[in-house]
Amino acid sequence: MNRIDAHQHFWNYDPVEYGWIDEPMAALRRDFLPQDLKPLLSQVGFQGCIAVQARQSLEETRWLLSLAKQNDFIRGVVGWVDLRSAQLPDQLRDLTRDPKLVGVRHVVQAEPDDDFMLRADFRRGIAQLAAFGLAYDILVYPRQLRAAVKLVSQFPEQHFVLDHIAKPLIAQGAIEPWNTEIRALAQFPNVMCKVSGMVTEARWTGWQPEDFRPYLDVIFEAFGPERIMIGSDWPVCTVAADYHETIGIVTDYIDGLSTAQQDAILGGNCAAFYRLPE
Repeated sequence: MNRIDAHQHFWNYDPVEYGWIDEPMAALRRDFLPQDLKPLLSQVGFQGCIAVQARQSLEETRWLLSLAKQNDFIRGVVGWVDLRSAQLPDQLRDLTRDPKLVGVRHVVQAEPDDDFMLRADFRRGIAQLAAFGLAYDILVYPRQLRAAVKLVSQFPEQHFVLDHIAKPLIAQGAIEPWNTEIRALAQFPNVMCKVSGMVTEARWTGWQPEDFRPYLDVIFEAFGPERIMIGSDWPVCTVAADYHETIGIVTDYIDGLSTAQQDAILGGNCAAFYRLPE
């Protein structure tokens, strides 16, 4: 079974385009490219990755697809399109000529309206993805989970995956209301979850593996091993942990599961969800 990092990013750093990289994250103010990630994947026994958009532009999507064409280990791209655009069908038709476009994402966590995903124009865009075989990555904070539940309930044929377990307040040890909303979301069988992005929600220095256990317990109880995939969120994770440590948080947690379950979490579920070619 090929092991796949289901969530990571690349960028040529620019202070304007990546203004979200603030002073505490200053170590990220440089380029992160495929040649930087490939040896890290090898070190943990992974063979591939899914590159996820970090900029909200069609240029970003096309750039990631060009990287994927040049690097076979980039198994798929989760890009960005304006789901509210009248040109969406034409844009999707054009972009999906490249089979490595496997999904799209909008940075909903940055939207001031917690119900952004429920707007009619956004939902019209979501309604068009399934026809093109595209998944949708849900990037939200806990306060936006309620809207996510309403969204997925309206599109039972659309494949969704929750990024970063919805970024609970791990540093504060807060479980509710995140726990309740996660379990509500997991009731929908068309939703999967990436165990990714956790280390940057913990204390960046001095975190311990047990800090994540209560949150992983909830995710595994709610979704089950068959709907969970591992992701690093590299290079963002490096502000709090190196790549090996980040992956190890999950691999250590699942050590007691069956080989088949571990294989699913470490690559099989990702390949099936994003419909990656063999």
